Amino acid sequence: MSTPHNAAKPGDIAKTVLMPGDPLRAKFVAETYLENVKCYNEVRGMYGYTGTYKGKPVSVQGHGMGMPSIGIYTYELYNTYDVDNIIRIGSAGAIRQDVKIMDLVFGMGACTDSNYAHQYGLPGTYAPIASYHLLAKAVEIAEARGEKYFVGNVLSSDLFYNEVGPPTAWEKMGVLAVEMEAAALYMNAARAGKNALCILTISDEVYSGRELPAKDRQVSLTTMMEVALELAVSL
Repeated sequence: MSTPHNAAKPGDIAKTVLMPGDPLRAKFVAETYLENVKCYNEVRGMYGYTGTYKGKPVSVQGHGMGMPSIGIYTYELYNTYDVDNIIRIGSAGAIRQDVKIMDLVFGMGACTDSNYAHQYGLPGTYAPIASYHLLAKAVEIAEARGEKYFVGNVLSSDLFYNEVGPPTAWEKMGVLAVEMEAAALYMNAARAGKNALCILTISDEVYSGRELPAKDRQVSLTTMMEVALELAVSL
């Protein structure tokens, strides 16, 4: 049952998985929030853990950087391990100028400059979107906690270092922030008939150059983690 990228055995992984890009963030979530934790994967340093949160099984696993990486890990979780729900908990760069460092963004849709959808042979442009019931419940949780949040389109870019410069042109189309994975996650979920949501914390502002230190990206994005965990136990 294991894959070249995941050493988990049947029953090791919960039906709902939280996925940060950084495997050390997965380790932090597991050690900080989960009880009865078991590490099910260390292959390629992409740590995966299962434990309980408020008595319900929840898994957390890293997915790496970019759509090829999250594409592999989420495909295997959906199709090999029969996971039902994947909640990406990632960092992002704010594009729209009213979106600030540490704000929450719920990715309702994911624009992309990637060719990831080419594999499906579709006769047009596919619009990757979140699973509505996950999105609606996440917003409800954020509202109840009094958190500042935005809901809308994000940009899933194949490029971190871009010769053309920052992707600020997307602001004209109302895109809130740029990250590198949501579009592939949403397409994999759609193809598998499963559920997905991308929850982001703004770690830098494309328009101002302000950014969080690398260590803070691992361990300080606790609001996003807690909203995702509350969402996981509600499913």
